[in-house]
Amino acid sequence: MKKIVFLFAAWITSLGVSAQIALNMEKALDIAMSSSPTMRKSAMNLERYQQTLLAQQASLKSRFSLKLDPVDYSKNRSFDNRLSQWYTNETFNSSGTFQIDQPILFTDGVLSLVNRFGWQDNRSSVDGSENSNKAFQNNLYLQLSQPIFTYNRRKMELKEIELDYENAAISYALQRLDMERRITDQFYAVYMAQDNLNISLEELNDARKNFEIIKNKVEADLAARDELFQAELNLATAESGSEDRLVALENSKDLLKQTLGIALDEPVTIFAEIHVEPVKIDINKAISHALATRLELREREIEAEKLEFQLVKTKSLNEFKGDISISFGLTGDNNNLGKLYDQPTQSPRVAVSFMVPLFDWGEKKARVKAQETAILINQLEKTENVKDIELGIRKTYRNLENNQRQIEIAEQNVKNAQLTYDLNAERYRNGDITGMEMNQFQTQLSSKKMLLAQARINYKIELLNLKIQTLYDFDLDRSIVPLTSYSQAKKK
Repeated sequence: MKKIVFLFAAWITSLGVSAQIALNMEKALDIAMSSSPTMRKSAMNLERYQQTLLAQQASLKSRFSLKLDPVDYSKNRSFDNRLSQWYTNETFNSSGTFQIDQPILFTDGVLSLVNRFGWQDNRSSVDGSENSNKAFQNNLYLQLSQPIFTYNRRKMELKEIELDYENAAISYALQRLDMERRITDQFYAVYMAQDNLNISLEELNDARKNFEIIKNKVEADLAARDELFQAELNLATAESGSEDRLVALENSKDLLKQTLGIALDEPVTIFAEIHVEPVKIDINKAISHALATRLELREREIEAEKLEFQLVKTKSLNEFKGDISISFGLTGDNNNLGKLYDQPTQSPRVAVSFMVPLFDWGEKKARVKAQETAILINQLEKTENVKDIELGIRKTYRNLENNQRQIEIAEQNVKNAQLTYDLNAERYRNGDITGMEMNQFQTQLSSKKMLLAQARINYKIELLNLKIQTLYDFDLDRSIVPLTSYSQAKKK
């Protein structure tokens, strides 16, 4: 008994240690959102897709490049087929190319401005005859490359990345809502374990008082010795129950600390006051708001869009397509840099090419059919999701109504059990009832208190479930916007 009392005294004393982390529900949620491994992973995944989107948007802007070839020397002995003679050519070049490429999102083409500037020293020797040339050269031209008779790949790629980012934002928002549910469940589990321990300590204190009363009566020959044995048994049972509930409290704390992402050896204590005020719920409003805002339905819409894109890509297999390349420029060369463009040469170019598929043994048709089936499957799953959402809300609504009635019943049961215990405690002290009967009244009171606390917690958890399922807080009568950060990022 001394060991148990010492353990309880050490636990109660530890509650006042300044190193402990004092948690209420709001603080626990704040810690979880910033420190939980699950939330950190989801946040990093969202950041990854955001950076990918920023990179894709940056790729649509003008690209500037500069290529330098400061030294290019070669000396070759070659045969000229036209003149049927050998010649020696020695060349030294130095050049640089400045280029601006502007992708065109609307047409999937590329508009390029290219300027190539260089200097060369060229020498040729044919049958002892020497020829040489030293000159500057500049080639400036504008070029348009445009695919035709095919889908806009650049535009589709950007849209797919935007959808991936939105999907990651939805996943992050759902993780936040799920984390709120998990933290609430575990927080209330700790609260319930803590409340159960307090009830057990009260029961232990009452059992100790009753033991002292019976002990004094037995020593004064005012009660039978078997009542002392029963009192000892009641006290030992109360001590054992209190120790079990202390262990359960520490285990529930460890689970909460793991979810919060804090060290398991970090001492914590929680503070909560559970007051249940019945909330008026409009079931039709709850269902309509959920169907209009639930993120899972938006995920299905995103999946449908991506499947449509995949269908377009599938239809492009072995497709008839073409490419147009148009350029126009001016080329100038002279050994005097200042006279480089005195006699410029125009250099227009037009090229058109086509890819014509002939026969693919039915590959394209089969792949298109498979993709169309995937789209139908997604539509069917979305229909079932709508049904599941409505069923979940109806179930939670009924649970809330039932929990409200259970709270009223539990409150009345606690009052009755307390009155019954108080009356029989006096009878026990007077010796009118046995210790076994008194233990039953004590157990009944403790049980009813625990049931009341659990009923209140059940109501709070079901109210949170309704908020998550409908994205509407009926307690505060306002809608929830879980994608606030994503909406702000899109505006930027």
